[in-house]
Amino acid sequence: MADKSEAPKIVLIAQNRRATYDYEIGDRFEAGVSLLGSEVKMLRNGKADLTDGWVNFPNNEAWLRGVNIPVMPGSPYSHEAKRSRKLLLHGKEIEKMKRAVDRDGMTITVMKMYFKNGLAKVEIALARGKKKHDKRETMKTKDADREARQAMARGRKG
Repeated sequence: MADKSEAPKIVLIAQNRRATYDYEIGDRFEAGVSLLGSEVKMLRNGKADLTDGWVNFPNNEAWLRGVNIPVMPGSPYSHEAKRSRKLLLHGKEIEKMKRAVDRDGMTITVMKMYFKNGLAKVEIALARGKKKHDKRETMKTKDADREARQAMARGRKG
């Protein structure tokens, strides 16, 4: 095991960039994921689709739904691509998320998936859906920031 003084080794597998466009992101949580061997192998190859990922809480447990980890080609012992996967979280974290979903009408979306010191982890976040005008506003600010950066770069060259 690595020394406590060393920074954890993180290898990004997949990121859900669409989440920040569609949702206002609140609190973020890190959770372990219960996976099968063929799923781990596909994740090590960097294959996962998080765009439809979300979390629900049957029986006071957190379950990851809608995440697509492709099936291993040519293997008869492979997994189901969009199966439900159990998340490993503390009870207090689960309660906090459940309360936010029930009381505030928030949803829990998947932000990114990565290996941390060799263990598969997923970052999930409490999120509230943006309205159409909020999305347009987000696009305007991104465009303005990009134009400002380009103008600054042109100014340095001249």
